[in-house]
Amino acid sequence: MAKKDVKKIVLAYSGGLDTSIILKWLKNEYGCEVIAFSADLGQGDALAPIRDKALATGADKVYIDDLKEELVRDFVYPMFRANAIYEGHYLLGTSIARPLIAKRQMEIAAIEGADAVSHGATGKGNDQVRFELAYYHYNPAITVVAPWRDWKLNSRQALVNYAKKNGIPIPVTKKRPWSSDRNILHISFEGGILEDTWAEPPENMFVLTKSPEKAPNKPQFVEIEFRNGNAVAVDGEKMSPAQLLAHLNYIGGEHGIGRVDLLENRSVGMKSRGVYETPGGTILREAHSAVEQITMDREVMRIRDSLIPEYARQVYSGYWFSPEREMLQVLIDDSQKCVNGVARLKLYKGHCRTVGRKSETNSLFNLDFATFEKDQVFNQADATGFIKINSLRLRIRALMQANQKK
Repeated sequence: MAKKDVKKIVLAYSGGLDTSIILKWLKNEYGCEVIAFSADLGQGDALAPIRDKALATGADKVYIDDLKEELVRDFVYPMFRANAIYEGHYLLGTSIARPLIAKRQMEIAAIEGADAVSHGATGKGNDQVRFELAYYHYNPAITVVAPWRDWKLNSRQALVNYAKKNGIPIPVTKKRPWSSDRNILHISFEGGILEDTWAEPPENMFVLTKSPEKAPNKPQFVEIEFRNGNAVAVDGEKMSPAQLLAHLNYIGGEHGIGRVDLLENRSVGMKSRGVYETPGGTILREAHSAVEQITMDREVMRIRDSLIPEYARQVYSGYWFSPEREMLQVLIDDSQKCVNGVARLKLYKGHCRTVGRKSETNSLFNLDFATFEKDQVFNQADATGFIKINSLRLRIRALMQANQKK
């Protein structure tokens, strides 16, 4: 669609440098109505000036929607039922929020009769894919305006110059030379001084967690209850999904839990450094795994675990609304019907460790069988045949190799 044919654009607006410039750029280049949409995903005080800032920058209308409960209930919890983790470290905090932002953005576009949507993702990053795959899921005919792939502002300095020319405040300063993205699951940092892969992140960068060295000298124990693979209570107190995660964020942050420094592989092929704080999510994943240990069948767990890298890749790469992710989710959710119980964790100076797990209804731990003491239900001599059958292929291979040496 030509610029002159675009009548109304809904912009995913964060209030940061990029989307502030994009808002003004859309007004200047397209000369049409621009609606700014910000999702309240747990950013805290960062949302306070959003409405006034967007209107001052040229927005014709502003939506700010509280999506915290929906994010945790319908996106984070399904992902955590899968124990998803990307490249062994990243709990997908930014990745899982993008499809929800895009979903609501498309709902607003429908409400407002907008014929285009826009975002602030760069042509080098993952978010452009995550946003746009979700847009097309909801409306295959929508026009997507991706300024970073269109404009000539190809450097941070060019953005700063454009901002100064158009009277846009610049939030990135020499004091905090990095960009960040925050929601109720995590906060991420990238760019700036973090592009030196040898340099340790400065302590003043972290927001959600205390330094493990300065965390309390006394450990804290926490008990988390699960029903069908979802956390429902902490220390016996029932909570909504968002309340529970926020509570764990506070507890984990006090003990320095959940810091990750990762050089990850982006969807477009390059490596990129990301530093993350995910205190509540780190606790939640450890607790979920602990309850699975006592309730999930061994072979079911083996198959489910083999799917974790693929599930995580799909989330990371923007395929939340794909048929393959939905297919995996059905299988994973079926495996979670038995994941009912309580995990007891010990938090201490950056470490989160399981120290107990129990299930009143679904425990597969049977002391009569597992005990090292005398029992009446297991004949240890049966293990001889079990070992011989399982070693058969190894013995045949050894005989073949011995014959080849003759």
